[in-house]
Amino acid sequence: MYYIGLIGEYLKNYMKTRLTYRADFWVEVVSDLLFQATNLIFIFIVFMHTPTLAGWTRDEMVFVYGYFMIPYGIFSCFFNLWSFSERYIVKGEMDRILTRPAHNLFQILLENVDPPALIGSVVGALIMGICWTQLGLDFGLVELLVLLLLLAGSVLIYFGIYAALTSISFYSDAPTGILPLIWNIQSYGRYPLTIYNRFIQVLLTWILPFAFVGVIPASYFMTGKGMTQLALLTPIIGLLFLAIGLTMWNVGVKRYRGAGS
Repeated sequence: MYYIGLIGEYLKNYMKTRLTYRADFWVEVVSDLLFQATNLIFIFIVFMHTPTLAGWTRDEMVFVYGYFMIPYGIFSCFFNLWSFSERYIVKGEMDRILTRPAHNLFQILLENVDPPALIGSVVGALIMGICWTQLGLDFGLVELLVLLLLLAGSVLIYFGIYAALTSISFYSDAPTGILPLIWNIQSYGRYPLTIYNRFIQVLLTWILPFAFVGVIPASYFMTGKGMTQLALLTPIIGLLFLAIGLTMWNVGVKRYRGAGS
């Protein structure tokens, strides 16, 4: 109940801030939608020159992109660690966090919550719904439960990877580190693995498993893709990387010695 109460207080403070600067809120929403629209237009341009891409049709690729948007929006809203190094390590705000009784990572996540990012998830769900109908895919209670389970696994994969990589900041005071590089790599997960060479396939599947936040779980609902059993590993891999991320984070916090050290 203590942590639930904290969530309510942090959200109240967020709304007060956003209501003061309403224009910023809508600018963020519009800019995010334009960014997603650009990526979607790119897919349509590609399929203007070819009927299929590694055996995937345009509607199937758009379906995958819709799935990709949902866990990414949830992750961006509730698990935003993008500015951690610059704000909490370089500027020393981690000292403030560690003097409070609540778990440090929980506080940091709440301080950086970004509800406008959920608009992307809503749009992704609409895209999936439209493509689901066009592709004539089955949909029932089982498919809905599996979808929710896969989405949860994808979100945990995002969080686990970024928590692990962000924890490196406890050993270095670099403002950004390698997060921009990883952010670019994650977008590869929305395309068929067969268009990449063997090294990239292994990287996206087992090392930085961004294929499990897009093309692999989305393929579960489409026949003939040969990844149904692999897709069902998404929640397991999510829990595994969550454990890795939290472990590396807690070890890193113990390594932290303060802003002036």
